[in-house]
Amino acid sequence: MTEPNGERAELRIARVAGEAMLRDWRHVHNAIIPTDPLSLDQVRERAGRHRLEVAHLGDVLVGCSTVRPPAADRPAGAPATATVIARVLPAHRRRGLGAVLYAQGLAAARAAGAEVIETVVLASNPDGLRFALAHGFVEVETYLLPGHEVPYIDLRLA
Repeated sequence: MTEPNGERAELRIARVAGEAMLRDWRHVHNAIIPTDPLSLDQVRERAGRHRLEVAHLGDVLVGCSTVRPPAADRPAGAPATATVIARVLPAHRRRGLGAVLYAQGLAAARAAGAEVIETVVLASNPDGLRFALAHGFVEVETYLLPGHEVPYIDLRLA
Protein backbone atom coordinates (compact mmCIF):
# COMPACT_ATOMS: atom_id res chain seq x y z
CA MET A 1 0.00 0.00 0.00
CA THR A 2 1.16 3.52 -0.65
CA GLU A 3 1.39 5.94 2.28
CA PRO A 4 0.38 9.61 1.87
CA ASN A 5 4.06 10.56 1.49
CA GLY A 6 4.29 8.27 -1.55
CA GLU A 7 6.33 5.55 0.16
CA ARG A 8 5.26 1.91 0.01
CA ALA A 9 4.49 0.17 3.30
CA GLU A 10 3.42 -3.36 4.03
CA LEU A 11 0.07 -3.94 5.72
CA ARG A 12 0.53 -6.51 8.45
CA ILE A 13 -2.47 -8.06 10.18
CA ALA A 14 -1.73 -10.30 13.13
CA ARG A 15 -3.75 -12.11 15.75
CA VAL A 16 -3.46 -10.49 19.17
CA ALA A 17 -0.78 -12.16 21.28
CA GLY A 18 0.91 -10.49 24.22
CA GLU A 19 0.43 -7.27 26.13
CA ALA A 20 1.63 -4.87 23.42
CA MET A 21 -0.90 -6.23 20.91
CA LEU A 22 -3.66 -6.19 23.54
CA ARG A 23 -2.87 -2.50 24.15
CA ASP A 24 -2.86 -1.77 20.41
CA TRP A 25 -6.23 -3.47 19.91
CA ARG A 26 -7.63 -1.62 22.93
CA HIS A 27 -6.34 1.72 21.62
CA VAL A 28 -8.11 1.32 18.28
CA HIS A 29 -11.33 0.02 19.86
CA ASN A 30 -11.48 2.85 22.39
CA ALA A 31 -10.72 5.49 19.74
CA ILE A 32 -13.57 4.28 17.52
CA ILE A 33 -16.00 3.31 20.31
CA PRO A 34 -15.41 6.12 22.84
CA THR A 35 -18.84 5.56 24.38
CA ASP A 36 -17.82 2.09 25.62
CA PRO A 37 -14.10 2.12 26.45
CA LEU A 38 -12.59 -1.21 27.46
CA SER A 39 -9.97 -1.93 30.10
CA LEU A 40 -7.03 -4.23 29.36
CA ASP A 41 -8.66 -6.90 31.52
CA GLN A 42 -11.82 -6.71 29.39
CA VAL A 43 -9.75 -7.00 26.22
CA ARG A 44 -7.90 -10.03 27.64
CA GLU A 45 -11.27 -11.66 28.38
CA ARG A 46 -12.51 -10.94 24.84
CA ALA A 47 -9.32 -12.35 23.37
CA GLY A 48 -10.22 -15.65 25.03
CA ARG A 49 -13.64 -15.76 23.36
CA HIS A 50 -13.11 -13.96 20.04
CA ARG A 51 -10.51 -13.64 17.34
CA LEU A 52 -8.86 -10.24 17.82
CA GLU A 53 -6.38 -8.87 15.29
CA VAL A 54 -4.39 -5.67 14.90
CA ALA A 55 -3.25 -4.04 11.66
CA HIS A 56 -0.08 -2.03 11.10
CA LEU A 57 0.94 -0.22 7.95
CA GLY A 58 4.69 -0.37 8.22
CA ASP A 59 5.28 0.52 11.87
CA VAL A 60 2.05 2.53 12.24
CA LEU A 61 -1.00 1.10 14.01
CA VAL A 62 -3.95 1.62 11.63
CA GLY A 63 -6.75 -0.66 12.79
CA CYS A 64 -8.06 -3.78 14.44
CA SER A 65 -10.70 -6.41 13.91
CA THR A 66 -12.92 -8.72 15.90
CA VAL A 67 -14.51 -11.99 14.84
CA ARG A 68 -17.10 -13.37 17.21
CA PRO A 69 -17.48 -16.99 16.11
CA PRO A 70 -20.81 -18.80 15.95
CA ALA A 71 -22.11 -19.80 19.37
CA ALA A 72 -21.63 -23.48 20.12
CA ASP A 73 -24.76 -23.49 22.30
CA ARG A 74 -27.15 -21.96 19.73
CA PRO A 75 -30.66 -23.45 19.60
CA ALA A 76 -31.24 -26.42 17.32
CA GLY A 77 -31.93 -25.24 13.79
CA ALA A 78 -30.57 -21.74 14.40
CA PRO A 79 -28.03 -20.67 11.79
CA ALA A 80 -24.37 -20.44 12.76
CA THR A 81 -23.97 -16.65 13.04
CA ALA A 82 -20.65 -14.84 13.38
CA THR A 83 -19.98 -11.14 13.87
CA VAL A 84 -17.16 -9.54 11.90
CA ILE A 85 -16.04 -6.03 12.87
CA ALA A 86 -13.27 -4.14 11.06
CA ARG A 87 -12.07 -0.87 12.61
CA VAL A 88 -9.71 1.61 10.94
CA LEU A 89 -8.49 4.75 12.68
CA PRO A 90 -9.91 7.87 10.98
CA ALA A 91 -6.55 9.11 9.67
CA HIS A 92 -6.11 5.86 7.70
CA ARG A 93 -9.57 5.40 6.19
CA ARG A 94 -10.51 5.32 2.51
CA ARG A 95 -7.30 3.57 1.48
CA GLY A 96 -8.59 -0.01 1.29
CA LEU A 97 -7.32 -1.06 4.72
CA GLY A 98 -10.79 -1.79 6.08
CA ALA A 99 -11.57 -3.97 3.08
CA VAL A 100 -8.47 -6.08 3.76
CA LEU A 101 -9.30 -6.36 7.49
CA TYR A 102 -12.91 -7.24 6.68
CA ALA A 103 -11.95 -9.87 4.06
CA GLN A 104 -9.60 -11.57 6.51
CA GLY A 105 -12.25 -11.49 9.26
CA LEU A 106 -14.90 -12.84 6.89
CA ALA A 107 -12.61 -15.72 5.91
CA ALA A 108 -11.99 -16.52 9.59
CA ALA A 109 -15.74 -16.46 10.30
CA ARG A 110 -16.49 -18.78 7.39
CA ALA A 111 -13.68 -21.12 8.50
CA ALA A 112 -15.35 -21.22 11.95
CA GLY A 113 -18.55 -22.48 10.28
CA ALA A 114 -20.51 -19.23 9.99
CA GLU A 115 -23.58 -19.39 7.78
CA VAL A 116 -24.74 -15.86 8.61
CA ILE A 117 -22.45 -12.83 8.97
CA GLU A 118 -23.34 -9.80 11.06
CA THR A 119 -21.57 -6.62 12.08
CA VAL A 120 -22.25 -3.75 14.44
CA VAL A 121 -21.49 -0.04 14.00
CA LEU A 122 -21.75 2.83 16.47
CA ALA A 123 -24.30 5.26 15.02
CA SER A 124 -21.86 8.16 15.43
CA ASN A 125 -19.50 6.47 12.92
CA PRO A 126 -20.89 7.35 9.47
CA ASP A 127 -17.73 6.02 7.76
CA GLY A 128 -18.28 2.62 9.38
CA LEU A 129 -21.93 2.55 8.39
CA ARG A 130 -21.11 3.53 4.78
CA PHE A 131 -18.45 0.82 4.68
CA ALA A 132 -20.87 -1.86 5.95
CA LEU A 133 -23.62 -0.87 3.51
CA ALA A 134 -21.13 -0.78 0.60
CA HIS A 135 -20.03 -4.33 1.49
CA GLY A 136 -23.56 -5.76 1.29
CA PHE A 137 -24.81 -5.41 4.85
CA VAL A 138 -28.36 -4.31 5.63
CA GLU A 139 -29.59 -2.80 8.86
CA VAL A 140 -31.55 -5.18 11.09
CA GLU A 141 -31.75 -3.31 14.40
CA THR A 142 -30.82 -0.06 16.10
CA TYR A 143 -30.63 -0.08 19.88
CA LEU A 144 -29.39 1.98 22.79
CA LEU A 145 -27.55 0.27 25.63
CA PRO A 146 -28.57 1.25 29.17
CA GLY A 147 -26.73 4.38 30.25
CA HIS A 148 -25.56 5.21 26.72
CA GLU A 149 -26.52 8.14 24.52
CA VAL A 150 -25.33 6.87 21.12
CA PRO A 151 -27.13 3.88 19.59
CA TYR A 152 -25.55 0.86 17.93
CA ILE A 153 -26.67 -0.42 14.55
CA ASP A 154 -26.70 -4.17 13.94
CA LEU A 155 -26.36 -5.20 10.30
CA ARG A 156 -26.51 -8.54 8.48
CA LEU A 157 -24.78 -9.52 5.26
CA ALA A 158 -27.49 -9.86 2.63
